[in-house]
Amino acid sequence: MSTKLAVAAVYTPTLGRRPALLALLSDYWALTKPEVNFLILVTTFVGFTLGCANEGLKFSWLALFNTLLGTLLVASGTATLNQCIEREYDSQMRRTAWRPAAAGRVQPRAVLAFGVALSVAGTSYLTFAAGVLPSVLALLTLLSYLFLYTPLKRKTPLCVFIGAFPGAMPPLIGWAAASGRLTTEAWLLYAILFLWQFPHFMAIAWMYREDYDRAGYLMLPKGAGRFPFVILQTMLPLLALVPVSIASLPAQRDGICFWSEVLLGIGFVCFGLEFIVQRSRESARRLLRASIIYLPLLCALTLLTERGTPSTGLNHADVHARPPCTLTISTTMADTSSKCRQLSQSRNRNPDFRLTASTNPGNRAPTGQQLRAGIGSQIACS
Repeated sequence: MSTKLAVAAVYTPTLGRRPALLALLSDYWALTKPEVNFLILVTTFVGFTLGCANEGLKFSWLALFNTLLGTLLVASGTATLNQCIEREYDSQMRRTAWRPAAAGRVQPRAVLAFGVALSVAGTSYLTFAAGVLPSVLALLTLLSYLFLYTPLKRKTPLCVFIGAFPGAMPPLIGWAAASGRLTTEAWLLYAILFLWQFPHFMAIAWMYREDYDRAGYLMLPKGAGRFPFVILQTMLPLLALVPVSIASLPAQRDGICFWSEVLLGIGFVCFGLEFIVQRSRESARRLLRASIIYLPLLCALTLLTERGTPSTGLNHADVHARPPCTLTISTTMADTSSKCRQLSQSRNRNPDFRLTASTNPGNRAPTGQQLRAGIGSQIACS
């Protein structure tokens, strides 16, 4: 108890100079962990954008806004409920003793109500504005984070491995909101974020290992197994991250973006090597910074490399209504072939996609052979 009081006394901010309402709003804002939510929104945005491009869908800013808002609400609710659950342990750590719930500036009942309200609002909003699948994914993330990862932090060092599963979910939520389903490319994005978390959290765990030990968290094993554990949890995912990130690139990739991504991955590995060799707080801090820089840059390069597919004109309501998806084209003979070529990729990705074609008044109807010249015999044109 004395440790708790001493830590809280040192790290609780002085609020007397700030207006009470502003201080309260600041505390509620801190409960949502905005610095973590930034990376969550970045990866959700990437998943949504690539989901549209991969499926040949028209990009919708409104659908993106709905997806990001719903995801932000669920992520904020999860972070708030996590602080409510762990407030007694957070108060024993210098790193977290200043948090509103741990320091007692916001009462536990208020934190619990705030977290539940955000979570319910977020999952409900995603259901009605983005679709059932992204809402289910967000709910699974919340439940597994709070009821699997959070209690395991005090029981086993494998908690980082367990927590990486819900932690990698944001790009899947974005992809599902864009396309209504999850493809191999979506799971590659999931794998990237899954692997990225290990060096990121190993750096944090090493920097604050005394804090974690004081609070009873088993982020790292004790005794002689600590160093081998850190080496494996840092280097194996880092070495796997480079080829997985390259595999996520489109087949027709830009050379500059490709080599930039390779060099970015090699640089991240170098920071990991420095950390496991030195095992110092400074090298861990550099690895942490490198991980925070690496992820947004990798996302940006992935978006730049993605050439995209021509839009079929399908909107997100059409996508979530699948299967089947029927698109009728009214066209002239001059542009029939080019439009059919644009739709060929959609047929390859969606076996339930059907195409019918008609002509504008005054134009001769295209023959089946002419249509198949544009998209191949797999599509039944009439």
